[in-house]
Amino acid sequence: MADKPVPLTPEGHEKLQKELDFLVSVKRPEVAEAIHSAKEEGDISENSAYDAAKEQQAFVEGRIMQIEQMLKNAEIIASPASKGIVALGSTVIVVEKGSKEQEEYQIVGPAEADPAKGRISNESPVGRALMGKKKGDPIVVTTPAGERHLKLIEIQ
Repeated sequence: MADKPVPLTPEGHEKLQKELDFLVSVKRPEVAEAIHSAKEEGDISENSAYDAAKEQQAFVEGRIMQIEQMLKNAEIIASPASKGIVALGSTVIVVEKGSKEQEEYQIVGPAEADPAKGRISNESPVGRALMGKKKGDPIVVTTPAGERHLKLIEIQ
């Protein structure tokens, strides 16, 4: 099975690299020390500290593998080639039909999506609907909550 490309902004790539560095240089040794300390307490068959440390180790190692895989398959999102069309990396301003309130989103890959911070995945319903659109285009998005009618006001 071919590895799927992971689109990342330069900031997202740097953030993942920092997380990986932290996990490898700080968390991994902390967990190893916790396991060592728990083993020194004696019988590990009924040692909750040992069990907790092993669970933490599994989580840390799994996250390290996940980040390494994402970085290996990373495709850095450059500035969108065309400022007039929504693409990965674009920041867009939309307004919902019947509302005056504008919403701003940056279109990013799934690994960086954080809707609470206005970073939506190109694979999300709204992100998918915005891709390839131009300023002024009406957009109909089918979401789990129902249809949304948006108008694309600006592309940055």
